[in-house]
Amino acid sequence: MKHRVAGRRLDRTTEHRIAMFRNQVTSLLRHERIVTTTPKAKELKRIADKIITLGKKGTTHARRIAFRDIRDAEVMAKLFGPIAERYATRAGGYSRIIHTGKRHGDNADMSIIELVDRVVAAEEKGDAGEAKAAKAAKPAKAEKAPKAEKAPKAEKKSDKKAAVAEKAPKAKAKKAKGE
Repeated sequence: MKHRVAGRRLDRTTEHRIAMFRNQVTSLLRHERIVTTTPKAKELKRIADKIITLGKKGTTHARRIAFRDIRDAEVMAKLFGPIAERYATRAGGYSRIIHTGKRHGDNADMSIIELVDRVVAAEEKGDAGEAKAAKAAKPAKAEKAPKAEKAPKAEKKSDKKAAVAEKAPKAKAKKAKGE
């Protein structure tokens, strides 16, 4: 019986599992969207929602508890700033899981976990827009520059022997005399 036993072990030691989820929740708050396996995403959702609730509280005690899991000052500032403001009126359910299918290598179920009402960063829009603009501006088939003239083919072996013989007339003369 599994009374009062919550969470998945994910075939990892306790230390590894804790470290993995600390890294994942930090990445989730930094990028607001990550791709991972479905069981990890389901466990991460529980942890991330609790951390965001701490961010909404905004007290010193809440900051200390959140800092146990998030050891990045930039992400902490984001959690207690823009993220806390965004979810101030929301009662819970700050993240969502979108199933994406199977991973090619080992057939594991993959999912995207993202924050609800996430703001798509201007960089992401800019990168996508620039890439589309560059693709549109690029002609379908660019004309190839004319190739430089090829170097003359290497001389045949007989030509090479003749060139060597010209350079060493004494050696050739000695061979002819039989010395």
